[in-house]
Amino acid sequence: MKTEVATFCAIGAGACAVSHALNAFVSAPATSETPVRHLRANTVKQAAATSGNATTVVLASAAGLVAATGKSRHSRTQRKSRGGFETSKSEEIFTEAKDLMPGGVSSPVRAFKSVGGNPVVFDKVKGAYAWDVDGNQYIDYVGTWGPAIIGHADDKVLKALTKQMEKGTSFGAPCALENELAKMVIDAVPSVEMVRFTNSGTEACMGMLRLVRAFTKRDVVVKFEGCYHGHGDAFLVQAGSGVATLGLPDSPGVPKGATTSTLCAQYNDLESVEELLKNNEVAAVILEPVVGNSGFIPPTKEFLVGLRELTTKYGALLVFDEVMTGFRIAYGGAQEYFGVTPDVTTMGKVIGGGLPVGAYGGRKDIMEMVAPAGPMYQAGTLSGNPLAMTAGIETMKRLQEPGSYEYLDKLTGKLINGILDAAKENGHKVCGGHISGMFGFFFCEGPVTCFADATKSDTEKFAKWHRMMLQKGIYLAPSQYEAGFTSLAHTEEDIEKTIAAAKEVFAAI
Repeated sequence: MKTEVATFCAIGAGACAVSHALNAFVSAPATSETPVRHLRANTVKQAAATSGNATTVVLASAAGLVAATGKSRHSRTQRKSRGGFETSKSEEIFTEAKDLMPGGVSSPVRAFKSVGGNPVVFDKVKGAYAWDVDGNQYIDYVGTWGPAIIGHADDKVLKALTKQMEKGTSFGAPCALENELAKMVIDAVPSVEMVRFTNSGTEACMGMLRLVRAFTKRDVVVKFEGCYHGHGDAFLVQAGSGVATLGLPDSPGVPKGATTSTLCAQYNDLESVEELLKNNEVAAVILEPVVGNSGFIPPTKEFLVGLRELTTKYGALLVFDEVMTGFRIAYGGAQEYFGVTPDVTTMGKVIGGGLPVGAYGGRKDIMEMVAPAGPMYQAGTLSGNPLAMTAGIETMKRLQEPGSYEYLDKLTGKLINGILDAAKENGHKVCGGHISGMFGFFFCEGPVTCFADATKSDTEKFAKWHRMMLQKGIYLAPSQYEAGFTSLAHTEEDIEKTIAAAKEVFAAI
């Protein structure tokens, strides 16, 4: 009886030891440093050492269970190494998000609605790369929608931010960093003699709109079909970006009165602009000097020069919305690149180095209308906060280094030409182009010179192409109507990998 009890207890102890070992094994992450087969052998050995020979039967069963578990985990690892695309964690998080936030996102285009499937959920970014919560790595051409021009999480920017955080994250009072960034902006951008910082591009455009109306004492503004200037009521008329992506003609909730003073012209068409200027007292003509929110649509030089002449002729202000192009296609923005100087400029993205920021600036006589210097009121609790100013300053210092924009232009040119060649080789009609570190393409024959041309793109084919590129580790904007971006962190190898993936996908669709 004592022998039987002893044997039973030994077996029980062995089972308990194996149970603990199994739990440790199953909960431990599989890593490349500790292969599954080593974990399996060590787990069994540890259990056997604890319980002795009495655990033979238990160990035999446990070893089988561990082997099965290891095999399953090893299979998952193999699937990834062989090109598998596992997104179960992203799916789980996004499913939960849809019960917590409208559409599961904080900004509409992120939801992947126009390309099908659910979005991948990011875990971290560094340099030119992004990783999702399932561990998939991507070459990133969205760059947090433009700001990451020197690469994600740049070491110098992070170091400066860490130092500043020790002093405080928000003052709600003047700080010297505002002066420093303001001087950098004024020195760089031809039209800017004075600047007001805000917290976003949308906020900058809202302030700009009020300013041009206050200065000219006119209400009517002219924008262009497919150009996006944030989600302010007056701008949600034939807008681009997420509005075009989701196929929304306008937004419910915008009063008729908010848009009756907003007129729309056709991009790259001077006649359509002059017709509106002739028949209306126009405060300002507002445009993206290079369209990025209907896909990538560059202007002709004649178009921008003509706008400058027409606005001067009819007493209207010319406004460049450089939230996307500012410090992106040239250090002084599109106005430096094309040699055309507007009266007012809006900015954002790059000047915040990845933190929330916006700004509007222009001639001093216009900007002195802004409170407290003048009667036009605009304010913001976090405007000019020290963290955004710090990130912007460090980013712009990097962009000032010789060869920065030449590198972006060379790299982006190779990328877009490689994609276009890959499409042509496989019989697909695709057109596109780039300026410096900004690019885009349309799934149509082209050329695309305005939003009406952009709508001819085969969005269904683009959606399929986008999903297949994503599965190959290439993260592109999830909409045909958004521009793409490169950074100083991208390498020739990144571009070659992207072109190789594009060739495979074009051959498959």
